[in-house]
Amino acid sequence: MKAWLTCLTLAISWTMVPLARADAPRVPAPRALGAPSYILTTYRSGQTLVAKHPDEEIAPASFAKLMVSYIVFDAMRHGRLSPQTELTVSKKAWRTSGSRMFLKVGDKVSVNQLLHGLITMAGNDAAVELAQSIAGTTSTFVIYMNRYAARLDLGHTHFVNVTGLPASGQYVSAADMARLYAALVHRFPRYYRRYFNQRVFTYDGIKQYNRNSLLWSDPRVDGGVTGYEKSAGYHLAASASADGMRVIAVVLGARSALARKHECDALINYAFRYYRSGTVWPADRPIKSLRIWDGADDRLPVIARGAINVAYPRGQRNALVYQARLPARMMAPVHKGARLGQLRILYNDRLLREVPIYAGATVKRGSFFSRAYDNVELLLGA
Repeated sequence: MKAWLTCLTLAISWTMVPLARADAPRVPAPRALGAPSYILTTYRSGQTLVAKHPDEEIAPASFAKLMVSYIVFDAMRHGRLSPQTELTVSKKAWRTSGSRMFLKVGDKVSVNQLLHGLITMAGNDAAVELAQSIAGTTSTFVIYMNRYAARLDLGHTHFVNVTGLPASGQYVSAADMARLYAALVHRFPRYYRRYFNQRVFTYDGIKQYNRNSLLWSDPRVDGGVTGYEKSAGYHLAASASADGMRVIAVVLGARSALARKHECDALINYAFRYYRSGTVWPADRPIKSLRIWDGADDRLPVIARGAINVAYPRGQRNALVYQARLPARMMAPVHKGARLGQLRILYNDRLLREVPIYAGATVKRGSFFSRAYDNVELLLGA
């Protein structure tokens, strides 16, 4: 008898959560872009709205500095550095080639200035100086970069140096960079606002302009990072926010600086023209009340962890379909927080988002008599 009941708990069923359905027109497909790889994602829900070869591995160029920024922000968050910390410029930083903020050996420079040099000016010398301040050597810092990449599940990213200068075996993907960008905004919102939307920065009398030209042309764009390598082409990642929705667009390998701008802008425009973002399930609202057997209680609330945010086609919120995938039979005991299944949110049979769902309460094993009653019900086909 018990073995039969245990097998029942493994059966899977689809349960439709009540919904209001409306006429559901299809969202127009985006126009094809020239870049070999790109992705458009939503920040809060992590949905992919548009993508072309998002996992293709491409030389990072200055996109390596996005990871450098992440690690420096993390060090500041934990008190190992502060924006006011002054560093003495090393000979290695001074000698670094490529884009620079033009540091001089022996100069005292603050972490704040170096971050502006790293992000606004794409300074390779700033990247080297910050890496040395945290890890002692740039080679050790590269180890940190790859460890952080593993923690963030960036499976198509590997770094060989801190600058993004050409190196064998060094690569990133559009999907990974969108994920890294979202993690940076999520974990360090104050630092993101402070450093990523600076259009111009002057160091030692030398004024340089942010290469993310969308900061001038699109008021929704509040940050980004650029890159260029002869073999890989022109890269741009930018984030824009409007109407309560933030999106992240990443373009890799465009033909020119102008092309990367136009293509990134096209992705951002597509997102705001056809999608909205909103909370479709409040944090305190159970998704379902599930019948539980052999328990001290006979109902188990099923919840998500926090509110559920989804990007959906404009004007079509009532056309969303919610499906809860849960065990066909749930047996006590069940502990609060145990993962039970998944909630799928669909539009026109297209999956928009999938969210894990959990037990919202602990249900202990019931008394002998309540369990016997449940067993009778099960035998009768309940």
